[in-house]
Amino acid sequence: MPLLKRKTFSLLDPPKDLDANESVFQVRFTKEIFRDYQEYLKRLNLYRQRIWTCKVTGKTNLTYEEALVSEHRAYEKVQQFPKELVGPTLHMIQYSTLSLMNLVDKVWVKMQEDIFEGLELHARKKDSNLPCRILKVITDGSTLKYEVGWLNREKKITETSILNSDDLIRKRPPLSRNMLKVFIKESTSQNAPWVVREDLAKKYGVPTNPPEEMKSKFVYQNGFLRCNKQTKRTIQEDTENGEKIKRRKRGVENGGLTDEEMAPVKYPIEDSLLKPSSDDPIFTKRPPLVRDFKVPVGSVGYLLSVWDFCSSFGRHLHLSPFSLTDFENAICHREGNVVLIVEVHATIFYLLMRDEGDYFKSSPSKKRKSKISLVNWTEYLCDFLEKEDREALFSNNLQTIKRGHYGLLDTDVKLRILHELVEEALTTASIREKLDEQIQQQTALRAANREEARKKKELEDSAKSESEKVEMGQATSSDKVQVKGKDKEKSSEKKKPDEAQQHNLEREIEKLNIRTNPLGKDRDHSRYWFFRREGRLFVESSDSKQWGYYSTKEELDALIGSLNPKGIREMALKKQLERFYQRISTSLEKRTKEVYQKILLEEAVLRRSTRVRAQPRDNPAMSFLKYSNKWKEA
Repeated sequence: MPLLKRKTFSLLDPPKDLDANESVFQVRFTKEIFRDYQEYLKRLNLYRQRIWTCKVTGKTNLTYEEALVSEHRAYEKVQQFPKELVGPTLHMIQYSTLSLMNLVDKVWVKMQEDIFEGLELHARKKDSNLPCRILKVITDGSTLKYEVGWLNREKKITETSILNSDDLIRKRPPLSRNMLKVFIKESTSQNAPWVVREDLAKKYGVPTNPPEEMKSKFVYQNGFLRCNKQTKRTIQEDTENGEKIKRRKRGVENGGLTDEEMAPVKYPIEDSLLKPSSDDPIFTKRPPLVRDFKVPVGSVGYLLSVWDFCSSFGRHLHLSPFSLTDFENAICHREGNVVLIVEVHATIFYLLMRDEGDYFKSSPSKKRKSKISLVNWTEYLCDFLEKEDREALFSNNLQTIKRGHYGLLDTDVKLRILHELVEEALTTASIREKLDEQIQQQTALRAANREEARKKKELEDSAKSESEKVEMGQATSSDKVQVKGKDKEKSSEKKKPDEAQQHNLEREIEKLNIRTNPLGKDRDHSRYWFFRREGRLFVESSDSKQWGYYSTKEELDALIGSLNPKGIREMALKKQLERFYQRISTSLEKRTKEVYQKILLEEAVLRRSTRVRAQPRDNPAMSFLKYSNKWKEA
């Protein structure tokens, strides 16, 4: 429980005689209940003040909720404390009069030197270093030997051996100083001297009576063991000397301290190295991804890349735009030829034939003079698939296509074929020229944008210089100063670059981004994609095997609130999401409205179909069947 001015703070009991239907006000993180709204606000304002202290770590200047988070994370660290070290550590803590830092150092060093029962480490077995557990410490005269149990991957003992200390290997310290500090605070009921909590002492067999030689140093007061004056003085001197030694060590060498204790971490750092900290903001919970794709989840990447290519190069391909939803429905359709799918194939085949590159020279389709139609388009497709580098990949599907049953192919096969077509199209001279042209236009616009920014800075510097001259008394009267000020404002307004024009330049640059790039990655290396013509934010797993998406503004806000700016990847991703926030959120809201309208329309069609036999094409879900390529070449 957080401390108020380092003193225990008690929560309020719930009001008496509460009615089940009574309206009340509740503090979310303390669960306290108030009947009176003003009292509720007064309490809430108290919790929001930075006057609270984390009981476990001792960190101050926190809000109540930040202190709660700090305590929770400290407790989590305690849970990670190696179980085999709990008993030995408690025995070292009990009745110690050392300061916290000196006690931490003593226990930490002891853990590096001592070997005790239950400790897990590595040992030499023949020519290998294998994990084991100390089962028993054997005293043999002046030497120590150890009975160890060899561990398998499930940490179960497979056999035992007797080893010397030289055979044991400690590859890393069993715990950190930071973890020790938290463990000591959490497992004791008092300090000066340190007294282990009664329940833990009983569980781990820790003596609860002070040693005889220490009894003269302590007195019992109000149920607590207190130091007498002489002992207090000794503890104080020990603490001061310990701090002096520690400061000297820090100036000379590491002294076993962790990097975190030696110097503050400079953020951002590698995301996987981040650990919870009490000064972290309270992150929102990352919303679950929607995965209601109609295509196999492993083929979503193909679906998006093909659709993005068709959308980006639509004018060049003479292929009018279509929605991602229509494309997904069309690729999953199994009954007959779908015009949308045929047109996608046909426009890419025309592009490949016009290019007269490697595909044209090696393909029988160059000899076919008839136009590509709903009847003969699969002939061109078979020519493409029968090339040496693809025949083995799609040989099992060729007969199905030749028999006129393209629709019966598995959806992932259809998408893989289209992906191969797109990859071939990207090698054509015309597509490369188009990309080069866009890059040159982007370069020119960026140069213009930089020039506008330079002019704006020059004007701002000039205005600042004039202002300083006026303030230094170079103007002869207040009236003249006012006149000069007005003239200067008019001049600045004339010379000031048009901010709207600069904004338009930025938009034009973004429009020229033909191929979509990911916005960034999160801590797990998942990639985030936003396509200008689709109102969803897509998420691709690091291995590209899993996909999902967010489709509402609320999910976008929660996602941004869940990103940790202390990590390199999540900081960059957060910046990109905030930079394009207005555009993404507007797109998400627009799609949400469109989906809602389609649902209403589908319900209307369903109601009408109960009275009159409605045509399937009236259903919005079948809108892909109505596609017509309006940009098709004559």
